[in-house]
Amino acid sequence: MKMTTTIKDNVSELLDKILDFTEQRRRILTQNITNVNTPGYMPQDLDVEGFAGLMAQAVAEHIRHDRLVLYDTESIQFGPDGYFITRPAADTQAKKLLKTDPKAYLENQVNKLAENLVNNKVTQQLIQRKRQKELQR
Repeated sequence: MKMTTTIKDNVSELLDKILDFTEQRRRILTQNITNVNTPGYMPQDLDVEGFAGLMAQAVAEHIRHDRLVLYDTESIQFGPDGYFITRPAADTQAKKLLKTDPKAYLENQVNKLAENLVNNKVTQQLIQRKRQKELQR
């Protein structure tokens, strides 16, 4: 894993990245739902587990050394000045489900979208609380 950036600030940058990730994933999952009737459509998704692992590593580094260190993976890259990109990958399990049971496929995509929304809302709440604490100082 390549270390691409060190952030000496606090976890605000990390929370912003989580918001960006959930917004990108929302767009992809919405596209998957929209294209349920498109012949040959290949559903996509982001590497949620990989991203969560990178965020956990960053938090652990922050706890140990009071800094955030962000690492790149094949599908997730960080850079200076808030640069962040994640590349979607084909969701082969969803593709199989789409072919065999479109109703179950839609349910699966909606469930992923709901989970993603919860992650987004929790992150928004954490950002809001952090800002309130900063204003109280």
